[in-house]
Amino acid sequence: MKSMTTKELEAKLAAGEALNLIDVRETDEVAAGKIPGAVNIPLGLVEFRMHELDKNKEYIMICRSGGRSGRATELLESHGYKVINMTGGMLAWEGAVE
Repeated sequence: MKSMTTKELEAKLAAGEALNLIDVRETDEVAAGKIPGAVNIPLGLVEFRMHELDKNKEYIMICRSGGRSGRATELLESHGYKVINMTGGMLAWEGAVE
């Protein structure tokens, strides 16, 4: 499983890279703040909404601590998607939130 740290993600965003971020936390968790531009697809819905994703794009999965996003990464990888897990999750995120 590919992974990246919160600092690596923050650097990519600061450099203006166009990234596809998916936050797999529950909607009430996301309401407290998410990385700008991240799309919320709760972990329990990823399997049912994966058809909305493009297999030609790379996605960075985000959750609270890295566990749920890791499970989402494994699920999507098993279906042929290019996915990276953000380790440490929002607990380790020091960048901007919306």
